[in-house]
Amino acid sequence: MWDMPYKARSESVVLKTLRLLNKRMKLTEDDQRYYQNQEKGYAGEVQFDVFTEKLQRSCYILNDLLLENNKSSFQLDSSLIFQGTYSLFEVKNFEGEYVYDAEYFKTLSGRDIQNPLDQLKRSKLLLSQLLQSLGSKLTVEAYVIFINPQFTLYQTPPDLPFILPTQLDRFMSKLDQKPSLLNQSHKNLADKLISLHQTESPYTQLPMYEYDQIKKGMTCKVCHSFSVSVVGKKVVCKECGCEEMVALAIMRNVEEFKLLFPERKITTNIIQDWCGIVPCKKTISRSLGKNLKIIGKGQWAFYE
Repeated sequence: MWDMPYKARSESVVLKTLRLLNKRMKLTEDDQRYYQNQEKGYAGEVQFDVFTEKLQRSCYILNDLLLENNKSSFQLDSSLIFQGTYSLFEVKNFEGEYVYDAEYFKTLSGRDIQNPLDQLKRSKLLLSQLLQSLGSKLTVEAYVIFINPQFTLYQTPPDLPFILPTQLDRFMSKLDQKPSLLNQSHKNLADKLISLHQTESPYTQLPMYEYDQIKKGMTCKVCHSFSVSVVGKKVVCKECGCEEMVALAIMRNVEEFKLLFPERKITTNIIQDWCGIVPCKKTISRSLGKNLKIIGKGQWAFYE
């Protein structure tokens, strides 16, 4: 039994960036839909983590692996290394009523979405090939997990590797009965897969944006409102009453700036413009100096 995942899940750069853009500019309908799907997908994966982390059997939990085989990238939402099997899970946070079709899932209103079985088959094939190339003899088992309790799928053939919300508890109990004695080779495989994990996805779809288009100003760390002001040494939110030390708020906003504009140099002037509500440059330069390394001197100085 492992108290924690061997590879923990974290929010992707894409999701973090979309979250910031959503509060600082008006997204198009398509971009807004893409952002909401990213949020919903991540929430579903986190929900499934609660199930995998309750497993009593010894296994390596590897979350959110982005791998490559034969120049083809593939993502594994969740995967478990047991004694003789590698279980991979495609987690879907679909909501509502759908009808199964071999080619598409259909909503009751007739809208088609791609059958997640296609993605599962591709991931299973590429993973099997990768494991073989690494000398692993584990058998790959692959499942689509429908995590949302408000999801219904009609006309589902019983032999498909679909785990519906009502089947999840029973499925996890069955998984927990697998014989599983792990040895060094299992650990070596887990370490190798983590080392092969790619941090940048080739499927990234971020909207185009420029510094001048983005709304400037500090936001509340709790409710994300722009209705904040500096009161003494604190930033106070007029919406929810949250208080945060000015120095911490500055560095939180610096991190947001770095995420959105990684190619731009961090200077006192640009961060003052970005934060908007801090009138004193010395306050900003003091925070930057304490937390970052200064490069250069005078007007040419910047921070890393």
